[in-house]
Amino acid sequence: MSIRLFQGDCLDIMRNFEANSVNLVYLDPPFFTQKSHSLLTRDRKQEFSFKDIWSSHIEYASFLFERLREIKRVLHPAGSVFFHCDRHASHIVRLLLDEVFGPERFQSEIIWHYKRWSNSQKNLLPAHQTIYYYTKSDEYTFNVFYEDYSASTNVDQILQRRKRDEDGKSVYELDENGNFVPNGVKKGVPLSDVWRLPYLNPKAKERVGYPTQKPVNLLQRIIEIASNENDLILDPFCGSGTTLVAAKLLNRQAIGIDISDDAIELSLRRIEDPVKSESNLLRTGEEAYKNADEESLALLRGLEFIPVHRNQGIDAFLKKDINGFVIPVRVQRLDETILEAANKLYKAAKTKNTPVMLLIALQEGGYFPFGNELPPEVVVIDSPSVLISKLLANGV
Repeated sequence: MSIRLFQGDCLDIMRNFEANSVNLVYLDPPFFTQKSHSLLTRDRKQEFSFKDIWSSHIEYASFLFERLREIKRVLHPAGSVFFHCDRHASHIVRLLLDEVFGPERFQSEIIWHYKRWSNSQKNLLPAHQTIYYYTKSDEYTFNVFYEDYSASTNVDQILQRRKRDEDGKSVYELDENGNFVPNGVKKGVPLSDVWRLPYLNPKAKERVGYPTQKPVNLLQRIIEIASNENDLILDPFCGSGTTLVAAKLLNRQAIGIDISDDAIELSLRRIEDPVKSESNLLRTGEEAYKNADEESLALLRGLEFIPVHRNQGIDAFLKKDINGFVIPVRVQRLDETILEAANKLYKAAKTKNTPVMLLIALQEGGYFPFGNELPPEVVVIDSPSVLISKLLANGV
């Protein structure tokens, strides 16, 4: 596949392109954050940076408007534009796109939703970015994709054909023997405009150290939706080259433009060795990560707590702390002694520097023979079953 890179201002470079020559444009320009962005590569040998600072929103809007008009000129009549932005300037971007392409060419406002670590700002945690999807005409390339039905969907009902009765009400269609008429195999639910795709974590295989790097999975989805094999993809702010990597993996031609020499050099390296991280979250689904012990958590009802998944020693953290230190809780399993349970809890929680670790005992008297062998931070609490057994033993 032909992948070309140009260094310079995309406005000047696009003026040399033929009209109607590009099938899909994805652009991820500066977001009007009014900040300088920088990040070191994983080996800490190189720093990538760029300035996203403008004198006013008018200067920013003018910058985008000129380039959007040129994008429209080079875009094929059946082509599409995907404009990536966030909360800083999405209101400006939407007005500009309406002005250049026309509000009637708006197709979708895609929400890329992801989970990030919390921060301390006095506000709701930003957990999404916006991608505006516009087309040049009413006749545009669009490939339909499907997602699995949700767990709450009655799939068996969907597989039964419906019809309108004499009152116009939707009812299941029956054959002459009174049996339900099948509705054929279903492909799933058409892809929605909310995309739950993981953000690139610091240890992702494809992470290269570029400040605003997007995941290949996100770009592949866009390219698959709005183009076909051998189509030409343009990214006028290609940055780390993710669009070009996705295009190569999907057998598309691509053009990348960036004003930064470092970005062009990085993109060239990535194209030579295109890498895509495999997301376990996408492959197995979020439910696969939810393996907290529900029976153990049931003993904590009445308390405010946070369940802990994928941890062999801690079942939950209490939401109430002690002088700022978290309080881990573990419930003894029936196949382990108190000492075994205490050691698992201590091993998992010792790095938290917490003064107290709560262990709930399921077996009466199970911890007494061990005495001082328990880690000093571990406090053993009898479970309701143990307490009731003691009361019954005492004749209460």
